[in-house]
Amino acid sequence: MSVICPLHGPVLTENLSYYIGLYDCWSKYEPETDGVFIAYASIHGGTAEAAFKMAEILKSKGVEKVTVADLSRDDMAEAVEDAFRMSRLIVAASSYDASVFPPMYDFLHHLQLKGFQNRRAGIIENGSWAPCAGRVMLKMLEQMKGLDIVSPIVTIRSRMKRGDIGPMEALADSILK
Repeated sequence: MSVICPLHGPVLTENLSYYIGLYDCWSKYEPETDGVFIAYASIHGGTAEAAFKMAEILKSKGVEKVTVADLSRDDMAEAVEDAFRMSRLIVAASSYDASVFPPMYDFLHHLQLKGFQNRRAGIIENGSWAPCAGRVMLKMLEQMKGLDIVSPIVTIRSRMKRGDIGPMEALADSILK
């Protein structure tokens, strides 16, 4: 084979084995990269702080590739792409109207539509008096094929506190097993 002529996209004439390898990986819903993608949806910054702390914890445990996306500001298509690229996913979101903050709901719905599967996932929720984002995210993730959803679900109450670091470390250890 010397040329790939897709219905959509460029005609490929070089590095064909590379592109065929990517297609083979994608067709099996396998990750391209061993790493962790942290997607967060924060209302007032507390969830964002927790997401970046989780990235710091993972890096301290030797994870070379950690990517963080703000679902309220970053491009949704890029976030979905990063979720498919990486071998692990941590979602972090604020509770909102007895559910989850809408940018996270949209992100998880996109993953469902695209058939996201065969990954390890973890959850961080944030809520002041009645955290419920974790329950909603768990329910959405459970509908996806082949996801290993790890414990604990970490609950942050408004702003991260010293006592939240232990559960975050436990989540990091679980997602790296």
